[in-house]
Amino acid sequence: MDSEAYPAATDSMLAGIVQQRCPRCRRGPLFTHSALNLARFTEMPAKCPVCSQAYEPEPGFYWGAMYISFGFSTGMMLVIGVLVYHLLGDPDTWVYVTAVAVMAVLMTPFNLRYSRTLMLYLFGGVEYNPQYSETSQVR
Repeated sequence: MDSEAYPAATDSMLAGIVQQRCPRCRRGPLFTHSALNLARFTEMPAKCPVCSQAYEPEPGFYWGAMYISFGFSTGMMLVIGVLVYHLLGDPDTWVYVTAVAVMAVLMTPFNLRYSRTLMLYLFGGVEYNPQYSETSQVR
């Protein structure tokens, strides 16, 4: 694929995570479809289209992302619970359950994608290498 079609790399790890880019070149996308495409939001290419970095370092690698996802979900439940309590003045239990359930369902695509992104960045053993970010690639 033509690497010119991808955005310029960033040296910032945080920007790479937020933009869900390859941890090595920070240009190639980690996911093939938008998070709003509910039928295909989980699809990832096997490797980076820019630098050919494998996105699954070992079989079953993303099983660990469920722990990160659990942390995101727990944090989200706490924040939603506190917001409901303060904004609605401690309503009935069903209001808390409904608010948390609705937000959990709506945030599922983003929760999954960011947990996988963090898993790859933090535990994938891949280091950022600026030479792979250049248009003339070294492979």
